[in-house]
Amino acid sequence: MTQVRIEPWHEDDLDLLRQLNSPDTRRHTGGPETDEQVLARHDRYVHSAESGPGCMFTVVLPDGTRVGSVGYWPREWRDEPVYELGWAVLPPYRGQGLATVAVRAALDAARARRDRRHAHAYPSVGNPASNAVCRKAGFTLLEETDFEYPPGHLMRVNDWQLDLTAPPADG
Repeated sequence: MTQVRIEPWHEDDLDLLRQLNSPDTRRHTGGPETDEQVLARHDRYVHSAESGPGCMFTVVLPDGTRVGSVGYWPREWRDEPVYELGWAVLPPYRGQGLATVAVRAALDAARARRDRRHAHAYPSVGNPASNAVCRKAGFTLLEETDFEYPPGHLMRVNDWQLDLTAPPADG
C-alpha cells in the first residue's frame, strides 16, 4: 500500500503550488495561472479550513517530501449541497497511487463533517489518470457533462459521485 499523508495547506507551501502550476500539470484545467492568480489561490488554500466547510491539504510522503495537493470544498450541484474534490501531483510522483490515497484521506475528512451526502469530482473526459483515481477511490461515474472551469471556460468532464454516508471503499 502506498504511504502518504495529508496535512492542512500551510504558508510554506507556496513553492509547491508554483510547481503544480506547470503547463503539464494544469493542461486539463485551463492551463497555468498568472503569478497573481497563484498567490490568490495560495491565500485561499491557507485559509480554507477557517473560511467554512472544506479544506485544502498538501500531499506528503513519509520522508516529508511535499508532492501534491488535494482538497474538498462546498458546491451546489443539481440543487444539492455537495463537496467537490480536486487534486494534483507533481510529475515525478505520478503513477504510484499517491493521488488515490490522498483523495481517500480527503474524503475521510469530508465524511467526518457529516454535513453533505455526496462528494463529486469532475475530471476532464480527456484525463484518464484522474478518471482512474475516481474509480479507484470508490466514486461512481454518473455521466459526461459540461462544466465551467476555469470561470468563463466550458470543459467536457465526467461527473463522478461518492456517497459520503456509505462506508469508505477498501483499498
